[in-house]
Order: sequence, then C-alpha cells, then structure tokens
Amino acid sequence: MIRIFHQKEKCIGCAYCEEVAPNTWKMNEKDGKCILINSHSKKNIYMLITSDDEYESNLEAQELCPVNIIRVEKIKK
Repeated sequence: MIRIFHQKEKCIGCAYCEEVAPNTWKMNEKDGKCILINSHSKKNIYMLITSDDEYESNLEAQELCPVNIIRVEKIKK
C-alpha cells in the first residue's frame, strides 16, 4: 500500500500529475487545481491510501510537480 499527500491550496494547475497518474489525479475545471481522487482532507492536506500498483506513476507525479506539493510513501505492513 502507498500513501499520497497533496497540498491542494498550493497547486498551480500544471496538470503533470494528471498526465502521469490519471487514475489518481484529475483537474478541477472550477478552480484550475488538481484533485487527488477519493482523498480525504485534514487541515488543507489531502491524503489517499491506495494500492502499490499506483506507486510508480505517483512517484513520477511527485518528481514532476514544480511546486513540490505531492508526497508519496510506501506504507510498511
């Protein structure tokens, strides 16, 4: 399992995350920021736990994010 964190308020809407991990990310047409699909928010930090299948694509999203607001980590079992 992996855990993904996203600071949506700081998103600049470049959409790199959506390009490389479309199963996890989607652009919000209303505010021009990306949404971490099916995530939960706590103090403006969005978090999602998902399968290892999404690790590589989301790690790439983390690396491509120009404002460094995505963090991906493996959850130890």
